[in-house]
Amino acid sequence: MNYYDVVVVGAGLAGLQVARLLGRQGKRVLLVDRKPGVETAVHTTGIFVRKTLEDFAFPEDCLGPPIRQVTLYSPSRQTLELRSHRDEFRIGRMRQLYARSLNHCLRNGVEWWPQTSYEGHESSQTQLVVRLKTRKASRRVRTRFLIGADGANSKVARNLGLGLNHEWIVGLEEVFANVPLTGEPRLHCFLDSRIAPGYLAWVAIDGEEAHVGVGGYPERFDPQTALKIFRESLNGIVELERAQLIERRGGRIPVGGVLRNIANPSGLLVGDAAGAVSPLTAGGLDPCLRLSTYAAQATIRYLDTENPDELKAYCGNLFRPRFLTRLWLRRLLRNLQQPWLLEPAFQMLRLPLVNQVAWQIFFGRGSFPVMEERFDPLRSIEASELLDELR
Repeated sequence: MNYYDVVVVGAGLAGLQVARLLGRQGKRVLLVDRKPGVETAVHTTGIFVRKTLEDFAFPEDCLGPPIRQVTLYSPSRQTLELRSHRDEFRIGRMRQLYARSLNHCLRNGVEWWPQTSYEGHESSQTQLVVRLKTRKASRRVRTRFLIGADGANSKVARNLGLGLNHEWIVGLEEVFANVPLTGEPRLHCFLDSRIAPGYLAWVAIDGEEAHVGVGGYPERFDPQTALKIFRESLNGIVELERAQLIERRGGRIPVGGVLRNIANPSGLLVGDAAGAVSPLTAGGLDPCLRLSTYAAQATIRYLDTENPDELKAYCGNLFRPRFLTRLWLRRLLRNLQQPWLLEPAFQMLRLPLVNQVAWQIFFGRGSFPVMEERFDPLRSIEASELLDELR
């Protein structure tokens, strides 16, 4: 029976990040995912915000051109322009980035098992026996620690007795090539509860790709129908007649905030499994990278010292107070269901004070809290070194 220091379940951005950092520190890591490859069935829109781009290094060919302009639309399609003097967003080429990250994992000794499902585990003295199912057979491996990076409805979380997500929206997105760009790269955001109840519809266009999507509470709409209606309503905003559909993405996005209980002596959670998504904007890339980095540091300390107290700093209760305002705004947005309520709310955005709030939501650096007193993500990832590794 194979033995590992850590088994990581799920090879999305969170799983790849934590496996990569653990491998760099000499830990024996097994990374498993039920998909045949990391480039298969990518779920995230992949919009990186300025804070992430400033604090983490990415290969230039894995990012689209910078976006500084946001156009907001009311249900009646009135518009409000928000502009920053900085490069605020870049659309990630996630398949390329995942492939680079996996190659880096492999170069640092991480063992990779695709088409492998996590079935469960049992405790055995100071170790876990993890049950895995591959294409050919069932396997069992031993590990000191288990990390769940297996999405919003995490099976690892249930079996570890950790927190579970209970509130999420569903997103569905189409990615197009050959979309003509009128003006500069732009993020279009549509507030319309008829096609995106409790969230928004969007078009992100950077001159190379256009991402067209809708999101909302699953009990209130049919995402495929809503996306079709939305796409057909974009004449005059984005030209899709000659565009080439290159990818379709979809999945659950947890919006209840970071879970309170995300670690115990047997394992921990990262990414969507930990609820590491902004409750308000549903942005998950920055929280994913930061929380996965904290998780790697906490795991290394725990494995090196065998002291469970090292996991106490990796606790959702330490993060949640930083999200109280966003959690309240999430509840407000969830209850704004009628277009006649959204329209006057949109008009309020033109008021200077409220407009500044909107500007801060889109362009501010507030994202996942940086726990400098205990963790330092950049101490674990030297930007220039990581960039060289990803090339």
